[in-house]
Amino acid sequence: MQGNSQQQAYDRGTNIFSPDGRLYQVEYAREAVKRGSPTVGVRYQGGDDGSGVVFVAGGRLRSSLQVAESIEKIHKADDHVGVASAGHVADARQLVDVARRQAQVEQLRYGEPADIESLTKEVTGYIQEYTQAGGARPFGAALLVGGVDADGTPHLFETDPSGTPYEWEAVAIGGNAERIQGYLEAEYEPNVGSDGALELALRALEDAAEGGLESEGMSAAVVDDDGFREFTADELADAIAGHGLDGTDDPAED
Repeated sequence: MQGNSQQQAYDRGTNIFSPDGRLYQVEYAREAVKRGSPTVGVRYQGGDDGSGVVFVAGGRLRSSLQVAESIEKIHKADDHVGVASAGHVADARQLVDVARRQAQVEQLRYGEPADIESLTKEVTGYIQEYTQAGGARPFGAALLVGGVDADGTPHLFETDPSGTPYEWEAVAIGGNAERIQGYLEAEYEPNVGSDGALELALRALEDAAEGGLESEGMSAAVVDDDGFREFTADELADAIAGHGLDGTDDPAED
């Protein structure tokens, strides 16, 4: 019983390390991310259509009466930066606002678009503050921050509830992330272009889904040399059906 009460004390303390060096609230925040719908980011470089990053986010409709467009998991942070999330959507929106403000500060201060890595580290610095401050809790969301720097180099970063940034070629966050990541590691190629990156992300999500993908509730976007662009619902549905990922046996003909 005494051991139980001691562990509960560490559970309640956002900024108190347990004897084995763990922050339980941060670990619980990671569990919150795992309970969310999966989100995938794929970086491509050197293909026929240049370089960029593709995001695809899964989503679940709570009711047939819910408007699918109200599920927001992919956001434009700046003309050259996109942010996708998994976990608590409300927490993610706060972090997206941090990214947007920082992008504006960089533009006004230096007269040029924000560097993707620097922008990500500003966001993760903000996240980290909530792991060591009393009276607050960690953010129950993970982000994918991706875009193209001024020199044309694409970057894709993951933010963790601990405030740690990781850079990836392709990565999955949210539910079934480990299985989706395994598919990405087996199939990823860097020079496939935006269409190939979108197909890879969709196939990775389909591999972890049961019965194929349903475009309703899903969203996708690409950030390339031309800026940020979100796919329309019809474009995403056509891509899913065209690759035979909607649960039917025969893919649509080109």
